[in-house]
Amino acid sequence: MKIINVILSGGVGSRLWPLSRKSSPKQYLPIFEGQTLFQKTVLRNKSFSDTIVVVGSKDNYELSRKDLREIGETHYSEIIEACPRNTAAAIAFAAFQSDPNDVLFVTPSDHLIEGVDQYGVNVQRAIALAKEGFVVTFGLQPTKPETGFGYIEADGEEVKGFREKPNLDTAEKFLAKGNFLWNSGMFCFQAGTFLAELKSFEPLLYQNSKAAFDSRKDGFLDFEQSMQIPSISVDYAVMEKTKKIKVVPSNFHWSDMGSFVSIYDYLIKQGQEPDEFGNMVIGTKIHTEFLGLKDTLLIQTSDAILVLQKEKAQDVKKIYERLEKEHPELVE
Repeated sequence: MKIINVILSGGVGSRLWPLSRKSSPKQYLPIFEGQTLFQKTVLRNKSFSDTIVVVGSKDNYELSRKDLREIGETHYSEIIEACPRNTAAAIAFAAFQSDPNDVLFVTPSDHLIEGVDQYGVNVQRAIALAKEGFVVTFGLQPTKPETGFGYIEADGEEVKGFREKPNLDTAEKFLAKGNFLWNSGMFCFQAGTFLAELKSFEPLLYQNSKAAFDSRKDGFLDFEQSMQIPSISVDYAVMEKTKKIKVVPSNFHWSDMGSFVSIYDYLIKQGQEPDEFGNMVIGTKIHTEFLGLKDTLLIQTSDAILVLQKEKAQDVKKIYERLEKEHPELVE
């Protein structure tokens, strides 16, 4: 039995445009104390894992390889997706590559985690539960009424239900109740357990993922076969349906770096001060003044400038999606 850190690295970070592009997604931006989020993920989980499986895309696998070289990591394998098919399929590929008893510790590559000691305690608990045959998710203690995350209603390690991303009023109610946790997108289970549950709940996804995996060449999956795989998140496919679910309530400091609010908070911790009205410049050293504005961010790259109010940070994805159609060169 091995402990395998399955690193999901296929995302593009559309809410961090223009910093994050298809050619340089957010997990590969070296702006986190000189490292990338991908590198931090590998190093953070090294002590818990016997090996690494990187599930990435044909657009970014070379970035993963570069990051791994830079930190001297050579003990890994990779599965390279031809097209995005969501997290259920991505995890299934890693499970097909593993022995049924192997424990898969599944982590996105774009999380920033602090509080290493507490993190270690929570991960070891998840691994122990996985070895007992449970399907484990990590629930984070919420620090604010966040509308950008899904929630888990919990009673200790028992899961009472999953909730979609709420509006602000609902998020405030979740926070007041005290037994709602942020859904972190981190999971732990034995490969055989996960595949059995996936086959039971989503047989077509299981079957087509297996076919695509079995016909891969040098780690690369075939596009036509991949397109036959239903695009479903692991939450919908397995976590919300399985009777084997457990949650590990976790207290480490976590951010999915999913919006410019997260970047703003991180930069403040690193010593970059906003002005007295909460305005901040990101990406340029050009002297900038904000007049009549508050809680506004200006993000500049060599070919684009984004100006947004922090409360609208989740909507940057809409700009990205529009530019994909109207000016695709600006998201490449």
